[in-house]
Amino acid sequence: MKQFDTSLYFITDSTGYDEKEFFCRVEQALSGGVTIIQLREKNRTAREYIRLAQGVHEIALRYGIPLIIDDRLDVAMVVKAEGVHLGQSDIPVDTARKIVGDSMIIGATTKTVEQALEAEKNGADYLGVGAIYPTTTKVKTVLTSVDTLKDICKAVSIPVNAIGGLNKDNCYILQNTGISGICVVSAIMKSPDPKTAAAELKAVSRELIK
Repeated sequence: MKQFDTSLYFITDSTGYDEKEFFCRVEQALSGGVTIIQLREKNRTAREYIRLAQGVHEIALRYGIPLIIDDRLDVAMVVKAEGVHLGQSDIPVDTARKIVGDSMIIGATTKTVEQALEAEKNGADYLGVGAIYPTTTKVKTVLTSVDTLKDICKAVSIPVNAIGGLNKDNCYILQNTGISGICVVSAIMKSPDPKTAAAELKAVSRELIK
């Protein structure tokens, strides 16, 4: 399994942007210090998702940053992405692992210690845990307490990332939780300066995971 860094995990949201502006924002974020990127498109056809993924992957490869595809293992395989992220209603982690072997990073969304332990046992390489705060994205969220996040970090040996409404001003609630990084969407995507936003968030993340 290749090495990867989840300290600043950037999740995209193309809502409201044409492709040119979307790709521009992605590139600015990567140049600002994002360490891993997830393309998340809940309402695209497979063909639209593949086209967008190919464009993002081209940018990510220039920066040496792994591309993770949300939900869709088929899209991840078609575009030869570095990984896939699977939620509780997606293809099971162990099934995905049987299909791709050790060649692909597999992340999993978990909200309880039990789910986290099962995901790790089934071959997940990292976990996304949250939502820590309410989010402005269109993804349905259920809040996860910081205490549960701590318990998950203690229970598993793979990287755990916090997600959900995080920005540079409210991340400090995550201090001493044991996380390996933070996942952000709006704090970068909606920033007037994605590069600076990413740089500031990376500095915050490094402080949290010391």
